[in-house]
Amino acid sequence: MKKRLFSFGLVFLMVASCFGCSKEKATEEVAKNEEVEIVPTTIEKSEYGNPITGFDASGKMIYGGDPAALVDGDTVYLYTGHDTASNESYKIPEWQCYSTKDMKNWKYEGVVLKAKDISWADDNSAWAGQVFKYNDKYYFYTCSWANTDEGKQSIGVAVSDSPLGPFTDIGQPLVKGSFTTDETSTWNDIDPTVWVETDANGVEHRYLAWGNGKLYMCELNEDMTSVKDIDSDGQIIFGKDVISQKTPNSYTEAPWLYRRKDENGKYYGDYYLFYAYGWREQLAYATCDDLMSGNWKFGGVIMVPTATSDTNHPSVIDFNGKTYFIYHNGSLPKGSGYRRVVCVEELVFDDDGKVPYITETATGINGETWTITSLNGDKLTHIKYENSSSDGSYPYLGVKLGSDFKNAADADSLWQITPGKADKNNDNYVSIESYNKPGMYVTAAGKDCNLSQDSTGSASKSQTFITIEGLAGEGISFESVKFKGKYLAIVDGKATLVDGTGDKNDCTFVIE
Repeated sequence: MKKRLFSFGLVFLMVASCFGCSKEKATEEVAKNEEVEIVPTTIEKSEYGNPITGFDASGKMIYGGDPAALVDGDTVYLYTGHDTASNESYKIPEWQCYSTKDMKNWKYEGVVLKAKDISWADDNSAWAGQVFKYNDKYYFYTCSWANTDEGKQSIGVAVSDSPLGPFTDIGQPLVKGSFTTDETSTWNDIDPTVWVETDANGVEHRYLAWGNGKLYMCELNEDMTSVKDIDSDGQIIFGKDVISQKTPNSYTEAPWLYRRKDENGKYYGDYYLFYAYGWREQLAYATCDDLMSGNWKFGGVIMVPTATSDTNHPSVIDFNGKTYFIYHNGSLPKGSGYRRVVCVEELVFDDDGKVPYITETATGINGETWTITSLNGDKLTHIKYENSSSDGSYPYLGVKLGSDFKNAADADSLWQITPGKADKNNDNYVSIESYNKPGMYVTAAGKDCNLSQDSTGSASKSQTFITIEGLAGEGISFESVKFKGKYLAIVDGKATLVDGTGDKNDCTFVIE
Protein backbone atom coordinates (compact mmCIF):
# COMPACT_ATOMS: atom_id res chain seq x y z
CA MET A 1 0.00 0.00 0.00
CA LYS A 2 1.22 3.54 -0.72
CA LYS A 3 1.66 5.80 2.27
CA ARG A 4 0.50 9.39 2.16
CA LEU A 5 2.39 11.73 4.50
CA PHE A 6 0.88 15.10 5.35
CA SER A 7 2.87 17.64 7.43
CA PHE A 8 0.53 20.08 9.11
CA GLY A 9 3.54 22.25 10.04
CA LEU A 10 4.57 22.81 6.41
CA VAL A 11 2.03 25.55 5.79
CA PHE A 12 3.14 27.35 8.96
CA LEU A 13 6.78 27.11 7.87
CA MET A 14 6.00 28.72 4.53
CA VAL A 15 4.00 31.52 6.10
CA ALA A 16 6.64 32.10 8.75
CA SER A 17 9.31 32.42 6.10
CA CYS A 18 7.25 34.93 4.13
CA PHE A 19 6.81 37.20 7.13
CA GLY A 20 10.41 37.06 8.20
CA CYS A 21 9.92 34.82 11.21
CA SER A 22 13.05 33.26 12.55
CA LYS A 23 14.00 29.84 11.24
CA GLU A 24 14.31 28.61 14.80
CA LYS A 25 10.71 29.56 15.69
CA ALA A 26 9.30 27.96 12.55
CA THR A 27 11.22 24.77 13.20
CA GLU A 28 9.87 24.72 16.75
CA GLU A 29 6.28 25.00 15.51
CA VAL A 30 6.79 22.19 12.96
CA ALA A 31 7.98 19.89 15.71
CA LYS A 32 4.75 20.45 17.58
CA ASN A 33 2.74 19.11 14.64
CA GLU A 34 3.07 15.42 14.03
CA GLU A 35 2.70 14.01 10.56
CA VAL A 36 -0.54 12.06 9.93
CA GLU A 37 0.50 8.84 8.27
CA ILE A 38 -2.21 7.47 5.96
CA VAL A 39 -1.99 3.76 5.25
CA PRO A 40 -5.05 2.43 3.37
CA THR A 41 -6.15 -0.98 4.54
CA THR A 42 -9.13 -3.29 4.12
CA ILE A 43 -11.65 -4.57 6.63
CA GLU A 44 -14.31 -7.25 6.54
CA LYS A 45 -17.56 -6.26 4.85
CA SER A 46 -21.02 -7.81 4.82
CA GLU A 47 -21.34 -9.70 1.56
CA TYR A 48 -25.00 -10.57 1.92
CA GLY A 49 -27.93 -8.76 3.46
CA ASN A 50 -30.99 -6.71 2.57
CA PRO A 51 -32.14 -5.82 0.02
CA ILE A 52 -32.21 -9.12 -1.83
CA THR A 53 -33.34 -7.52 -5.11
CA GLY A 54 -32.54 -4.22 -6.79
CA PHE A 55 -30.35 -5.31 -9.72
CA ASP A 56 -30.84 -6.54 -13.26
CA ALA A 57 -28.85 -9.15 -15.21
CA SER A 58 -26.02 -6.67 -15.85
CA GLY A 59 -25.86 -5.58 -12.23
CA LYS A 60 -27.50 -2.23 -12.92
CA MET A 61 -29.65 -0.89 -10.08
CA ILE A 62 -33.40 -1.19 -10.61
CA TYR A 63 -36.37 -0.75 -8.31
CA GLY A 64 -39.37 -2.98 -7.69
CA GLY A 65 -41.85 -3.63 -4.88
CA ASP A 66 -45.00 -5.56 -3.91
CA PRO A 67 -43.14 -8.88 -3.50
CA ALA A 68 -44.85 -12.23 -4.05
CA ALA A 69 -42.85 -15.41 -3.58
CA LEU A 70 -43.54 -18.88 -5.00
CA VAL A 71 -41.84 -22.06 -3.78
CA ASP A 72 -41.52 -24.54 -6.65
CA GLY A 73 -39.46 -27.61 -5.78
CA ASP A 74 -35.93 -26.55 -4.85
CA THR A 75 -36.38 -22.97 -6.05
CA VAL A 76 -38.00 -19.80 -4.75
CA TYR A 77 -39.28 -17.44 -7.42
CA LEU A 78 -39.83 -13.86 -6.32
CA TYR A 79 -42.06 -11.58 -8.40
CA THR A 80 -42.18 -7.79 -8.12
CA GLY A 81 -43.49 -4.88 -10.09
CA HIS A 82 -40.83 -2.83 -11.86
CA ASP A 83 -40.84 0.70 -10.41
CA THR A 84 -39.68 3.17 -13.05
CA ALA A 85 -40.99 6.43 -11.55
CA SER A 86 -38.60 9.39 -11.49
CA ASN A 87 -40.94 11.47 -9.33
CA GLU A 88 -43.44 10.79 -6.55
CA SER A 89 -46.02 8.88 -8.57
CA TYR A 90 -46.45 5.25 -9.56
CA LYS A 91 -45.12 4.11 -12.92
CA ILE A 92 -44.95 0.32 -13.06
CA PRO A 93 -44.98 -1.02 -16.65
CA GLU A 94 -44.16 -4.68 -15.99
CA TRP A 95 -43.57 -7.53 -13.58
CA GLN A 96 -40.11 -9.01 -13.09
CA CYS A 97 -38.75 -12.12 -11.39
CA TYR A 98 -35.79 -13.21 -9.25
CA SER A 99 -34.92 -16.75 -8.17
CA THR A 100 -32.82 -18.52 -5.54
CA LYS A 101 -32.10 -22.02 -4.34
CA ASP A 102 -30.58 -21.04 -1.00
CA MET A 103 -32.21 -17.71 0.05
CA LYS A 104 -28.77 -16.15 -0.22
CA ASN A 105 -27.76 -15.95 -3.88
CA TRP A 106 -30.45 -14.29 -6.01
CA LYS A 107 -30.59 -14.32 -9.79
CA TYR A 108 -32.45 -11.79 -11.91
CA GLU A 109 -34.68 -13.73 -14.29
CA GLY A 110 -36.05 -10.77 -16.22
CA VAL A 111 -39.50 -9.49 -17.13
CA VAL A 112 -42.23 -12.14 -17.13
CA LEU A 113 -45.28 -10.04 -18.07
CA LYS A 114 -45.84 -6.51 -19.35
CA ALA A 115 -48.94 -4.49 -18.55
CA LYS A 116 -49.19 -3.45 -22.22
CA ASP A 117 -49.65 -7.13 -23.15
CA ILE A 118 -52.88 -7.25 -21.12
CA SER A 119 -55.57 -6.01 -23.50
CA TRP A 120 -57.76 -4.40 -20.83
CA ALA A 121 -54.99 -2.91 -18.63
CA ASP A 122 -53.27 0.46 -18.43
CA ASP A 123 -49.70 0.24 -19.74
CA ASN A 124 -48.07 1.59 -16.55
CA SER A 125 -50.07 -0.05 -13.77
CA ALA A 126 -48.50 -3.46 -13.19
CA TRP A 127 -49.57 -3.38 -9.55
CA ALA A 128 -49.22 -6.16 -6.98
CA GLY A 129 -49.80 -9.75 -8.02
CA GLN A 130 -49.10 -13.35 -7.03
CA VAL A 131 -48.05 -16.42 -9.02
CA PHE A 132 -49.55 -19.74 -7.94
CA LYS A 133 -48.73 -23.21 -9.29
CA TYR A 134 -51.67 -25.56 -9.83
CA ASN A 135 -51.73 -28.82 -11.82
CA ASP A 136 -48.36 -28.03 -13.46
CA LYS A 137 -49.46 -24.65 -14.74
CA TYR A 138 -48.59 -21.24 -13.34
CA TYR A 139 -51.29 -18.65 -12.76
CA PHE A 140 -50.30 -15.00 -12.35
CA TYR A 141 -53.03 -13.09 -10.54
CA THR A 142 -52.57 -9.39 -11.24
CA CYS A 143 -54.31 -6.06 -10.80
CA SER A 144 -54.33 -3.02 -13.05
CA TRP A 145 -56.36 0.02 -13.93
CA ALA A 146 -58.94 -1.32 -16.38
CA ASN A 147 -59.35 0.65 -19.60
CA THR A 148 -62.55 -1.29 -20.28
CA ASP A 149 -64.26 -0.88 -16.89
CA GLU A 150 -64.85 2.77 -16.08
CA GLY A 151 -61.15 3.17 -15.37
CA LYS A 152 -61.41 1.15 -12.16
CA GLN A 153 -58.81 -1.22 -10.83
CA SER A 154 -59.66 -4.84 -11.61
CA ILE A 155 -58.26 -8.31 -10.90
CA GLY A 156 -56.80 -10.31 -13.78
CA VAL A 157 -55.07 -13.62 -14.37
CA ALA A 158 -52.46 -14.79 -16.89
CA VAL A 159 -51.31 -18.38 -17.48
CA SER A 160 -47.96 -20.01 -18.31
CA ASP A 161 -46.33 -23.43 -18.50
CA SER A 162 -43.27 -22.01 -16.74
CA PRO A 163 -42.72 -19.89 -13.62
CA LEU A 164 -40.63 -17.60 -15.83
CA GLY A 165 -43.35 -17.10 -18.41
CA PRO A 166 -44.26 -16.00 -20.89
CA PHE A 167 -47.63 -15.47 -19.18
CA THR A 168 -50.69 -15.00 -21.37
CA ASP A 169 -53.63 -13.03 -20.00
CA ILE A 170 -57.07 -14.61 -20.40
CA GLY A 171 -58.27 -11.52 -22.30
CA GLN A 172 -60.60 -10.01 -19.72
CA PRO A 173 -60.60 -9.23 -16.00
CA LEU A 174 -61.27 -12.12 -13.66
CA VAL A 175 -63.12 -9.70 -11.36
CA LYS A 176 -64.10 -6.28 -12.70
CA GLY A 177 -63.98 -3.32 -10.37
CA SER A 178 -67.59 -2.53 -11.27
CA PHE A 179 -68.67 -5.99 -10.04
CA THR A 180 -67.86 -5.22 -6.39
CA THR A 181 -70.70 -2.75 -5.97
CA ASP A 182 -69.87 -1.70 -2.41
CA GLU A 183 -66.77 0.13 -3.64
CA THR A 184 -65.58 3.21 -1.78
CA SER A 185 -62.87 4.05 -4.34
CA THR A 186 -61.78 3.11 -7.86
CA TRP A 187 -58.88 1.13 -6.40
CA ASN A 188 -60.66 -1.22 -3.99
CA ASP A 189 -59.99 -4.16 -6.32
CA ILE A 190 -56.21 -4.64 -6.02
CA ASP A 191 -53.58 -6.96 -4.52
CA PRO A 192 -54.80 -10.53 -5.20
CA THR A 193 -53.60 -13.48 -3.10
CA VAL A 194 -54.41 -17.18 -3.59
CA TRP A 195 -54.72 -20.19 -1.30
CA VAL A 196 -55.50 -23.82 -2.30
CA GLU A 197 -56.00 -26.82 -0.03
CA THR A 198 -58.16 -29.91 0.50
CA ASP A 199 -60.46 -29.94 3.53
CA ALA A 200 -61.09 -32.77 6.00
CA ASN A 201 -63.83 -34.15 3.74
CA GLY A 202 -61.50 -34.42 0.75
CA VAL A 203 -62.97 -31.39 -1.03
CA GLU A 204 -60.50 -29.06 -2.66
CA HIS A 205 -60.96 -25.31 -2.22
CA ARG A 206 -59.27 -22.64 -4.29
CA TYR A 207 -59.53 -19.27 -2.58
CA LEU A 208 -58.87 -15.81 -4.00
CA ALA A 209 -58.69 -12.75 -1.73
CA TRP A 210 -57.92 -9.12 -2.57
CA GLY A 211 -58.72 -5.52 -1.75
CA ASN A 212 -57.74 -2.04 -0.62
CA GLY A 213 -59.93 -0.67 2.16
CA LYS A 214 -62.24 -3.61 1.48
CA LEU A 215 -61.37 -7.29 1.85
CA TYR A 216 -62.97 -9.51 -0.80
CA MET A 217 -62.98 -13.30 -0.91
CA CYS A 218 -64.26 -15.90 -3.37
CA GLU A 219 -63.55 -19.45 -4.52
CA LEU A 220 -62.21 -20.28 -7.96
CA ASN A 221 -63.19 -23.05 -10.32
CA GLU A 222 -60.72 -25.80 -11.12
CA ASP A 223 -59.66 -23.87 -14.23
CA MET A 224 -58.26 -21.23 -11.82
CA THR A 225 -59.43 -18.52 -14.21
CA SER A 226 -63.09 -18.12 -13.22
CA VAL A 227 -65.10 -17.48 -10.05
CA LYS A 228 -66.97 -20.46 -8.61
CA ASP A 229 -70.78 -20.41 -8.62
CA ILE A 230 -71.26 -21.49 -5.00
CA ASP A 231 -74.90 -22.65 -5.22
CA SER A 232 -74.80 -23.60 -8.92
CA ASP A 233 -77.62 -21.24 -9.83
CA GLY A 234 -75.92 -20.22 -13.05
CA GLN A 235 -75.04 -16.72 -11.84
CA ILE A 236 -72.01 -15.15 -10.20
CA ILE A 237 -73.51 -12.76 -7.67
CA PHE A 238 -71.76 -10.21 -5.51
CA GLY A 239 -72.56 -10.88 -1.86
CA LYS A 240 -73.01 -14.62 -2.47
CA ASP A 241 -70.22 -15.90 -4.71
CA VAL A 242 -67.90 -12.97 -3.99
CA ILE A 243 -68.00 -11.88 -0.36
CA SER A 244 -67.12 -8.47 1.02
CA GLN A 245 -65.75 -9.43 4.41
CA LYS A 246 -65.56 -7.47 7.61
CA THR A 247 -62.02 -6.19 7.59
CA PRO A 248 -59.64 -6.76 10.50
CA ASN A 249 -58.26 -3.83 12.49
CA SER A 250 -56.98 -0.92 10.35
CA TYR A 251 -56.86 -3.08 7.22
CA THR A 252 -55.47 -1.08 4.30
CA GLU A 253 -54.36 -3.45 1.52
CA ALA A 254 -51.81 -6.12 0.49
CA PRO A 255 -53.48 -9.27 1.88
CA TRP A 256 -51.45 -12.49 1.95
CA LEU A 257 -52.99 -15.84 2.95
CA TYR A 258 -50.92 -18.42 4.82
CA ARG A 259 -51.26 -21.52 7.00
CA ARG A 260 -48.65 -23.45 8.95
CA LYS A 261 -47.51 -26.99 8.18
CA ASP A 262 -46.48 -29.77 10.55
CA GLU A 263 -43.32 -31.89 10.16
CA ASN A 264 -45.15 -34.07 7.63
CA GLY A 265 -46.14 -31.14 5.46
CA LYS A 266 -49.79 -31.20 6.54
CA TYR A 267 -51.62 -27.93 7.13
CA TYR A 268 -52.89 -27.29 10.63
CA GLY A 269 -54.28 -24.56 12.85
CA ASP A 270 -55.77 -21.23 11.90
CA TYR A 271 -55.45 -19.37 8.63
CA TYR A 272 -53.31 -16.23 8.71
CA LEU A 273 -54.01 -13.02 6.89
CA PHE A 274 -50.93 -10.79 6.72
CA TYR A 275 -51.69 -7.27 5.52
CA ALA A 276 -50.73 -3.60 5.38
CA TYR A 277 -52.09 -1.73 8.39
CA GLY A 278 -52.96 1.99 8.55
CA TRP A 279 -50.84 4.76 7.06
CA ARG A 280 -47.87 5.07 6.75
CA GLU A 281 -48.24 1.37 6.26
CA GLN A 282 -47.29 -0.93 9.09
CA LEU A 283 -47.67 -4.69 8.73
CA ALA A 284 -50.09 -6.73 10.83
CA TYR A 285 -51.86 -10.09 10.88
CA ALA A 286 -55.18 -11.65 11.75
CA THR A 287 -56.38 -15.27 12.03
CA CYS A 288 -59.56 -17.26 11.42
CA ASP A 289 -60.62 -20.89 11.18
CA ASP A 290 -62.68 -20.56 7.98
CA LEU A 291 -61.67 -18.36 5.08
CA MET A 292 -65.10 -17.71 3.58
CA SER A 293 -66.65 -16.78 6.93
CA GLY A 294 -64.14 -13.96 7.35
CA ASN A 295 -64.35 -14.05 11.13
CA TRP A 296 -60.92 -12.51 11.48
CA LYS A 297 -59.33 -12.15 14.90
CA PHE A 298 -56.72 -9.40 15.07
CA GLY A 299 -53.28 -10.72 15.98
CA GLY A 300 -51.27 -7.51 16.19
CA VAL A 301 -48.90 -5.15 14.42
CA ILE A 302 -45.68 -6.96 13.56
CA MET A 303 -43.68 -4.31 11.66
CA VAL A 304 -43.76 -0.52 11.97
CA PRO A 305 -43.50 1.76 8.91
CA THR A 306 -40.16 1.25 7.22
CA ALA A 307 -37.50 3.95 7.48
CA THR A 308 -37.63 4.62 3.73
CA SER A 309 -41.05 3.77 2.22
CA ASP A 310 -44.64 4.83 2.89
CA THR A 311 -46.07 1.48 1.73
CA ASN A 312 -45.29 -2.13 2.54
CA HIS A 313 -46.42 -5.49 1.22
CA PRO A 314 -45.95 -8.89 2.91
CA SER A 315 -45.26 -12.32 1.44
CA VAL A 316 -44.79 -15.39 3.66
CA ILE A 317 -43.38 -18.74 2.52
CA ASP A 318 -41.97 -21.98 3.92
CA PHE A 319 -38.72 -23.16 2.34
CA ASN A 320 -36.17 -25.76 3.42
CA GLY A 321 -37.64 -26.08 6.90
CA LYS A 322 -37.89 -22.37 7.68
CA THR A 323 -40.52 -19.66 7.34
CA TYR A 324 -39.59 -16.39 5.66
CA PHE A 325 -41.24 -12.98 5.89
CA ILE A 326 -40.70 -10.94 2.73
CA TYR A 327 -41.50 -7.22 2.42
CA HIS A 328 -40.36 -4.06 0.68
CA ASN A 329 -38.82 -0.71 1.57
CA GLY A 330 -37.05 2.16 -0.23
CA SER A 331 -33.51 1.57 1.02
CA LEU A 332 -31.67 2.00 -2.30
CA PRO A 333 -30.35 5.45 -3.32
CA LYS A 334 -33.27 7.73 -4.22
CA GLY A 335 -35.58 5.09 -2.83
CA SER A 336 -39.11 5.80 -1.62
CA GLY A 337 -42.60 4.31 -1.76
CA TYR A 338 -42.42 4.80 -5.53
CA ARG A 339 -38.96 3.25 -5.93
CA ARG A 340 -38.90 0.16 -3.78
CA VAL A 341 -36.77 -2.91 -3.17
CA VAL A 342 -37.40 -6.30 -1.53
CA CYS A 343 -36.08 -7.54 1.83
CA VAL A 344 -36.47 -10.71 3.90
CA GLU A 345 -36.41 -11.77 7.57
CA GLU A 346 -36.91 -15.17 9.15
CA LEU A 347 -40.27 -15.66 10.87
CA VAL A 348 -40.43 -17.91 13.93
CA PHE A 349 -43.90 -18.39 15.39
CA ASP A 350 -44.41 -18.35 19.14
CA ASP A 351 -45.45 -21.65 20.72
CA ASP A 352 -49.09 -20.51 20.75
CA GLY A 353 -49.02 -19.59 17.05
CA LYS A 354 -48.68 -15.85 17.58
CA VAL A 355 -46.44 -13.90 15.23
CA PRO A 356 -43.72 -11.98 17.11
CA TYR A 357 -42.65 -8.45 16.25
CA ILE A 358 -40.37 -8.42 13.19
CA THR A 359 -37.62 -5.82 12.94
CA GLU A 360 -36.78 -4.35 9.57
CA THR A 361 -33.04 -4.91 9.23
CA ALA A 362 -30.19 -4.13 6.87
CA THR A 363 -28.74 -7.60 7.35
CA GLY A 364 -31.80 -9.76 6.74
CA ILE A 365 -31.07 -13.48 7.10
CA ASN A 366 -27.48 -13.55 5.80
CA GLY A 367 -25.78 -10.24 6.59
CA GLU A 368 -23.37 -9.40 9.39
CA THR A 369 -23.29 -6.66 12.02
CA TRP A 370 -20.49 -4.96 13.91
CA THR A 371 -20.02 -2.43 16.69
CA ILE A 372 -17.64 0.47 16.11
CA THR A 373 -15.97 1.80 19.27
CA SER A 374 -13.31 4.50 19.58
CA LEU A 375 -10.17 3.88 21.60
CA ASN A 376 -11.65 6.29 24.15
CA GLY A 377 -14.51 3.82 24.63
CA ASP A 378 -17.21 5.74 22.74
CA LYS A 379 -19.47 3.33 20.83
CA LEU A 380 -20.86 4.74 17.56
CA THR A 381 -24.62 4.96 18.04
CA HIS A 382 -27.57 6.74 16.46
CA ILE A 383 -30.21 8.35 18.60
CA LYS A 384 -33.17 6.09 19.34
CA TYR A 385 -36.32 6.98 17.42
CA GLU A 386 -39.48 5.32 16.17
CA ASN A 387 -40.35 5.59 12.50
CA SER A 388 -43.19 8.08 12.24
CA SER A 389 -46.66 7.54 10.76
CA SER A 390 -46.55 11.09 9.39
CA ASP A 391 -45.47 11.60 5.79
CA GLY A 392 -44.01 14.97 6.75
CA SER A 393 -41.30 13.28 8.83
CA TYR A 394 -39.67 11.74 5.76
CA PRO A 395 -37.10 11.41 4.38
CA TYR A 396 -35.03 11.06 7.52
CA LEU A 397 -31.99 13.32 7.20
CA GLY A 398 -29.50 14.57 9.78
CA VAL A 399 -30.38 12.07 12.51
CA LYS A 400 -28.09 12.56 15.52
CA LEU A 401 -25.06 10.31 15.64
CA GLY A 402 -22.58 9.93 18.45
CA SER A 403 -22.40 7.85 21.63
CA ASP A 404 -24.07 7.41 25.01
CA PHE A 405 -27.51 8.59 23.92
CA LYS A 406 -30.02 8.27 26.72
CA ASN A 407 -32.33 5.25 26.27
CA ALA A 408 -30.50 4.10 23.12
CA ALA A 409 -31.00 0.38 22.54
CA ASP A 410 -28.22 -2.08 21.78
CA ALA A 411 -29.55 -2.37 18.22
CA ASP A 412 -28.94 1.37 17.72
CA SER A 413 -25.22 0.62 18.02
CA LEU A 414 -25.17 -2.16 15.42
CA TRP A 415 -23.89 -1.47 11.91
CA GLN A 416 -23.62 -3.29 8.63
CA ILE A 417 -20.36 -2.41 6.91
CA THR A 418 -20.81 -2.68 3.14
CA PRO A 419 -18.69 -2.01 0.04
CA GLY A 420 -18.40 1.75 -0.44
CA LYS A 421 -21.33 3.30 -2.27
CA ALA A 422 -19.01 5.64 -4.20
CA ASP A 423 -17.10 2.71 -5.73
CA LYS A 424 -18.06 -0.80 -4.68
CA ASN A 425 -15.03 -2.23 -6.48
CA ASN A 426 -12.55 -0.29 -4.34
CA ASP A 427 -11.58 -2.60 -1.48
CA ASN A 428 -10.54 0.35 0.70
CA TYR A 429 -13.99 1.98 0.46
CA VAL A 430 -16.79 1.21 2.90
CA SER A 431 -20.22 2.54 3.79
CA ILE A 432 -21.69 2.18 7.25
CA GLU A 433 -25.43 1.32 7.33
CA SER A 434 -27.66 1.24 10.37
CA TYR A 435 -28.75 -2.29 11.28
CA ASN A 436 -32.27 -1.36 12.39
CA LYS A 437 -32.87 1.60 10.06
CA PRO A 438 -32.01 0.13 6.64
CA GLY A 439 -31.17 2.69 3.99
CA MET A 440 -29.82 5.08 6.64
CA TYR A 441 -26.04 5.58 6.45
CA VAL A 442 -23.32 7.36 8.38
CA THR A 443 -22.99 10.58 6.39
CA ALA A 444 -20.19 13.16 6.33
CA ALA A 445 -21.78 16.60 6.37
CA GLY A 446 -19.00 19.18 6.49
CA LYS A 447 -17.83 19.45 10.08
CA ASP A 448 -20.25 16.89 11.48
CA CYS A 449 -21.47 13.38 10.76
CA ASN A 450 -25.06 12.22 10.95
CA LEU A 451 -27.34 9.37 9.92
CA SER A 452 -29.28 10.00 6.69
CA GLN A 453 -31.10 8.37 3.83
CA ASP A 454 -29.75 9.00 0.35
CA SER A 455 -33.13 10.36 -0.71
CA THR A 456 -31.84 12.17 -3.81
CA GLY A 457 -29.37 9.56 -5.02
CA SER A 458 -26.50 12.06 -4.75
CA ALA A 459 -24.95 11.12 -1.39
CA SER A 460 -22.63 8.30 -2.45
CA LYS A 461 -19.40 10.20 -1.68
CA SER A 462 -20.62 11.65 1.62
CA GLN A 463 -21.70 8.15 2.68
CA THR A 464 -18.38 6.48 1.78
CA PHE A 465 -15.18 6.29 3.82
CA ILE A 466 -11.65 5.06 3.14
CA THR A 467 -10.45 2.53 5.69
CA ILE A 468 -6.93 3.25 6.88
CA GLU A 469 -4.68 1.93 9.59
CA GLY A 470 -5.68 3.58 12.84
CA LEU A 471 -4.14 7.02 13.33
CA ALA A 472 -3.42 6.10 16.95
CA GLY A 473 -1.18 3.26 15.80
CA GLU A 474 -3.78 0.52 16.14
CA GLY A 475 -7.34 -0.21 15.06
CA ILE A 476 -9.04 1.46 12.09
CA SER A 477 -9.70 5.05 11.06
CA PHE A 478 -12.26 6.21 8.50
CA GLU A 479 -11.28 8.99 6.09
CA SER A 480 -14.16 10.74 4.33
CA VAL A 481 -14.19 10.32 0.54
CA LYS A 482 -16.03 13.62 0.11
CA PHE A 483 -13.87 15.56 2.58
CA LYS A 484 -10.35 14.25 2.05
CA GLY A 485 -8.08 14.62 5.06
CA LYS A 486 -11.05 14.50 7.43
CA TYR A 487 -11.73 11.52 9.66
CA LEU A 488 -14.80 10.15 11.40
CA ALA A 489 -14.46 10.78 15.13
CA ILE A 490 -16.51 10.89 18.32
CA VAL A 491 -15.72 13.99 20.35
CA ASP A 492 -17.63 14.84 23.51
CA GLY A 493 -20.26 12.25 22.59
CA LYS A 494 -20.90 13.69 19.13
CA ALA A 495 -19.97 12.21 15.75
CA THR A 496 -17.86 14.68 13.83
CA LEU A 497 -15.03 15.03 11.31
CA VAL A 498 -11.52 15.90 12.50
CA ASP A 499 -8.18 16.50 10.78
CA GLY A 500 -6.37 13.88 12.85
CA THR A 501 -3.99 16.25 14.63
CA GLY A 502 -5.80 16.19 17.96
CA ASP A 503 -6.55 13.21 20.18
CA LYS A 504 -6.09 10.34 17.75
CA ASN A 505 -8.03 8.00 20.01
CA ASP A 506 -11.17 9.98 19.05
CA CYS A 507 -10.81 8.94 15.40
CA THR A 508 -9.41 5.45 15.85
CA PHE A 509 -11.85 2.58 16.22
CA VAL A 510 -12.07 -1.05 17.17
CA ILE A 511 -14.55 -3.01 15.07
CA GLU A 512 -16.09 -6.05 16.75
